[in-house]
Amino acid sequence: VISSPVVSDDVIYVGSWDHFLYALAASDAPTSAAKPDPTPESTIRPIWSYETESNVLSSPAVSDGIVYVGSNDNRLHAVDAADGSPLWSYETEDFVASSPVVSDGMVYIGSQDSSMYALDAATGEMIWTYQTGGPVYSTPFVLNGIVYIGSDDTRVYALDAATGEMIWTYQAGGPVYSTPFALDGVVYVGSVDGKVYALGASDGALVWTYQARGPVVSSPAVSNGVVYVGSVDGKVYALGASDGALHWDYQTGGAVISSPAVVDGIVYVGSYDHFLYALDASDGAPIWSYETGHDVYSTPAVSDGVVFFGSWDDYVYALDASDGSLVWRYETGGRVRSSPVVSDGVVYIGSEDHFLYALDAAPEMP
Repeated sequence: VISSPVVSDDVIYVGSWDHFLYALAASDAPTSAAKPDPTPESTIRPIWSYETESNVLSSPAVSDGIVYVGSNDNRLHAVDAADGSPLWSYETEDFVASSPVVSDGMVYIGSQDSSMYALDAATGEMIWTYQTGGPVYSTPFVLNGIVYIGSDDTRVYALDAATGEMIWTYQAGGPVYSTPFALDGVVYVGSVDGKVYALGASDGALVWTYQARGPVVSSPAVSNGVVYVGSVDGKVYALGASDGALHWDYQTGGAVISSPAVVDGIVYVGSYDHFLYALDASDGAPIWSYETGHDVYSTPAVSDGVVFFGSWDDYVYALDASDGSLVWRYETGGRVRSSPVVSDGVVYIGSEDHFLYALDAAPEMP
C-alpha cells in the first residue's frame, strides 16, 4: 500500500511497496498549473447511478449496451447502460478491484481471491476460472485468443481465452499489479520490483527489461513504437518498444500510479502530487498541468477533445485537452480511484461512495 504524500520544506515524502521512503523535490512540479475554479458543478446531475455494497475501485467496461464493473462487495456487476438497472452480478470470494474486459461474448475479471474468471457476458454464467498464487489486482488484456494477466504472486500469465488453460507464465521479481499491454507479438507489463518487462506474446520469453527507481504499478501504453509508463519514483518514462532504451523521462512531484493515455501526440497521466499532466509524447516536454485537490490515481480517458479522470478529492473532472482548462467537474461522495470509460457521449466511472455513475460527457452549462 502506498502512503499519502506529505510535503515539508519543498520536499514530498511518500512510502512505497518496495519498503522505501522516498523524498522527492516538490519544486520539480510545475508552478503554472490551473486551479480548480468555481464551475457550477451543482448543476450537473448523473444520468443514473447504481449502488453496490462497497467501494468501486474497478474501472467499468461497456459493451453491447451493458456496463460491467467490479466492487469491493466481491461482485462483478452488469447493469443496463441506458438506465443503470441491474442485469446480473457474479460473486467471487474477495474484493474485485481488477477491471473487466469484454471480448467475443465473454467478460474477463480478476479477484483478490487469487482467481481469474471468464463469464458469459450476457448471463454472468461462469465459463471457466483459473487460480493464481496471489490476489489479482491486474486487469486482463485479451488479444488473439489469449488472456494476459498479472498476479500478486509475482507472475504474468497467458491463458487460453476460451478454456482458461495456461499457455505460459513468467515470474517477475515482485507482485504484478500493472495491466499487460500486448502489441506486435510483445507483452509489456510493470512490476513492483521496479522493472518494465517486454515478453514474447506467444511463449513468454524475455525480450528486454528496464529498471525504474521505484515500483511500476502503472500500466504501459504503447504508441508509435514507444512504451509510456509511470512509476512510484514519480517519473513518467518513455521507452523504445523494440529494445527498452530510454527516450525520455519526466519527474512529477509524487508517485505515478495512474496509467498514461496517449492521444494525438500527447501523453495524459495523473500523479500523487494532485496534478494531471499533458506531456509531449516525442520529448516529454510539459504542455499543461491541472491541479486537483488530492492524489490522481485514475487513468484518464480522452474523447472529443476532452480529458476525463477522477481524483481522491471525490471529483470527476472534464478538462479541455488542448489547454487543460476546466470544462466541468462532478462531486461524488467518495474518493475516485476508478478510471472513466466514455461511450456514446456518456462517462461511466466508479467511486468509493459505492456508486457507479453515468454522467453526460457534454452537459449543458448555464
